[in-house]
Amino acid sequence: MPNEEQATFMRILFIGDIFGNPGRKVVAHLLPRIKEEYGIDFVIANGENAAGGMGITPPVARELFSSGIGVITTGNHVWKYKEIVEFIKNEPRLLRPLNYPPDVPGSGSVVLDQGKAKIGVINLMGRTFLSEVDCPFRRGAEEVKRIREEASVIVVDMHGEASSEKVAMGWFLDGTVSAVIGTHTHIQTADERILPQGTAYITDAGMTGSRDSVIGIKTEIAIRKFLTQMPIRFEVGKENLVFCGVVIDVDQSSGKAFSIQRLQTELGKHKEGDNGG
Repeated sequence: MPNEEQATFMRILFIGDIFGNPGRKVVAHLLPRIKEEYGIDFVIANGENAAGGMGITPPVARELFSSGIGVITTGNHVWKYKEIVEFIKNEPRLLRPLNYPPDVPGSGSVVLDQGKAKIGVINLMGRTFLSEVDCPFRRGAEEVKRIREEASVIVVDMHGEASSEKVAMGWFLDGTVSAVIGTHTHIQTADERILPQGTAYITDAGMTGSRDSVIGIKTEIAIRKFLTQMPIRFEVGKENLVFCGVVIDVDQSSGKAFSIQRLQTELGKHKEGDNGG
């Protein structure tokens, strides 16, 4: 817990990639308890795989917001469902990567007033092994400079395939944002730390969904794909559900982080009939 000198702090929960209906069930069951237990002030979650394991739909986004999530970030799968295009135009709390071309619908950042302080959230996407988008470093730095005029607390979701690119972003933004949280690879890393200038960092926050899966997909299906290299319809894993994320404590005046803690909370062995992804 913060000491007396750190009394004016904000505690932020970042939930790692929510994968399909099982991931949403974990959030619905565990988020209220986690918020109360840790005294969470604000919740951010990556939801780009929240609908069927790839993409997000308006009903799924509304479900996640109603569960207590304040901002949903995304990534390269955000456009899977065409109906999200109109929705994202009118819902500032659902972000797409900032470094998509300027005429792409939606926004890559948002600033919200949480009473204690304003909080800015920026969604970036890496270019290594992913789509050819604008430079996340240059676009990110420009947006940080703009948002710091409004908010001292800023959290960045760096959605990327390459660990090196995410680590580089952490060092690049150190001291200018409160946290750089990596997403996309679905495996929680053990490198959480506070960088020298006060930015909380982790290469990947992990995945909220089935632990007994291959990054969210049923194990037998994923293995068959690797063995045969044939087209196979993926199915979302539904066993041994886990909630993954990080809790970050930030001084709301300076915007500097002084604590980051990994979370992995199991819902328990869980099997059910197929009622949608």
